[in-house]
Amino acid sequence: MGGVASTLQGLPMRLGYTGAGGFPGVCLEHLEPQPGSSDQESEEQQQFRNIFKQIAGDDMEICADELKKVLNTVVNKHKDLKTHGFTLESCRSMIALMDTDGSGKLNLQEFHHLWNKIKAWQKIFKHYDTDQSGTINSYEMRNAVNDAGFHLNNQLYDIITMRYADKHMNIDFDSFICCFVRLEGMFRAFHAFDKDGDGII
Repeated sequence: MGGVASTLQGLPMRLGYTGAGGFPGVCLEHLEPQPGSSDQESEEQQQFRNIFKQIAGDDMEICADELKKVLNTVVNKHKDLKTHGFTLESCRSMIALMDTDGSGKLNLQEFHHLWNKIKAWQKIFKHYDTDQSGTINSYEMRNAVNDAGFHLNNQLYDIITMRYADKHMNIDFDSFICCFVRLEGMFRAFHAFDKDGDGII
């Protein structure tokens, strides 16, 4: 398995096994193929599929525990992201958000969709982490939430701060992602009930 990581060193996003513990090591870089030949695109997508098979196992689906191991290995490799680690409950929420077929797990397409979400949110997080502390403060969180397309009132911003910020009013990366997962789920549910699109249900 250790050979997988070295094989993928040249990819914009790398998935590979660290060896110790057998957990996948992932770099949160851009997964989509860079401009260039179609051969590169095909190779990258195929390698992503092959590594997904190794993570998911024979059932070709990722459960909450497997997702937790993947994500925590990811953030541990990124020293510029401060984190206490993703909890099993957080990973269950992510699966519930992306599990379109109701299996309780993520297939390749669902995992790819989640991965793209996390990458987009990571980009926003790093944009506002101007001091490179690995955290953002509650004021920056408001701007980050807006940038992600979630427009909230002041009361909801205060609730987010109380729920996700530490005693110094800072929010680390896993709390940031968990917050965005919750917001994505709530906005998706709201739009499903807002049949006429007037913003009221």
